[in-house]
Amino acid sequence: MGPLPKRKISKGRRNRRRAHHAIGIPRLVSCTQCNAKTLPHRVCPFCGTYMGRMQVVDVEEEEA
Repeated sequence: MGPLPKRKISKGRRNRRRAHHAIGIPRLVSCTQCNAKTLPHRVCPFCGTYMGRMQVVDVEEEEA
């Protein structure tokens, strides 16, 4: 037989264990080129640079 629980885990104990499983708010950092708020370790969607080193993506301005 495989590993089985010896007894039932109560709803309260189960829910207390899961109290820290919630998703937190995303952390934002400032782009070094344009100072826009972006997610860390990603290409800036506003200026197209990555970590201020190189132009990775060509960003086209929208015509309104």
